[in-house]
Amino acid sequence: MKRAGSKGVLESSSSSSKKTTRRQKKPPTSSLEELELPNSAMNKIQEVHDIARDVFSAATPGFVPSPLAEANLTKLLDTLKLEDFGLDASMPYFRADPQGHPKVTYVHFGDDSLNFSFGVFCLPQSAVIPLHDHLGMTVFSKILHGSMHIKSYDWVKTPNGKNRICREIDGAHFAKVRTNTIYDDSSKTTVLYPESGGNLHCFTAETACAVLDVMGPPYSSVEGRDCSYYGVCPSPRGVSRRITDELSDWLRKERCTFNMNAVLVKPSTMT
Repeated sequence: MKRAGSKGVLESSSSSSKKTTRRQKKPPTSSLEELELPNSAMNKIQEVHDIARDVFSAATPGFVPSPLAEANLTKLLDTLKLEDFGLDASMPYFRADPQGHPKVTYVHFGDDSLNFSFGVFCLPQSAVIPLHDHLGMTVFSKILHGSMHIKSYDWVKTPNGKNRICREIDGAHFAKVRTNTIYDDSSKTTVLYPESGGNLHCFTAETACAVLDVMGPPYSSVEGRDCSYYGVCPSPRGVSRRITDELSDWLRKERCTFNMNAVLVKPSTMT
């Protein structure tokens, strides 16, 4: 079940809890688990919400925060740990399901009607969030627990600097590798932008791990900014091997088969 602010198909969590129904894209409706958190966690969520609301107050597609606004949010995010959000590594979100599948769980905070969205992706060991884009978005990411391998790309621009893909051949697009390394909960907050900083990325859990994402403006299928998934493909026929090296790849869109569990935290004080 896809919705604004999420990266994939969301399914209700198997944990027993009060459930609520929200509008989604695929399928049209589904239920999400609601999670009750202690007041200390709710206060921390509110603190992140309030700063992010200011950062993304004028967010439209292509929006990039000012250096001061970015610094204010990253300063807070750099201090955060998993426990600050009332979560811990003993929760079922960090274990494979009974069939042995390491399924991702997204714990969503806030209101989708705002100019931003934020939440925590919980990954059991070996879980993968496939390569996907963030069209017109700025995204702050902070590892809260464990470690993950992150590989990211940016589309190669034309020589005149316009934000256009350099070459498209047989549906394949040319992209430059920006990140290909392991991050953990001691790593600083990373920021990707609409045209730089690794706007396309994939996560692979080295250990059970969690990452907080604060993004804006959220995904919107209505505005034509849905989340798209990509796979690495061979160099198109006729392209010189010198064009593609270990720091670049050809990427092609793929049909989304990724799905994840969803947990909703929606404090009534968030406005």
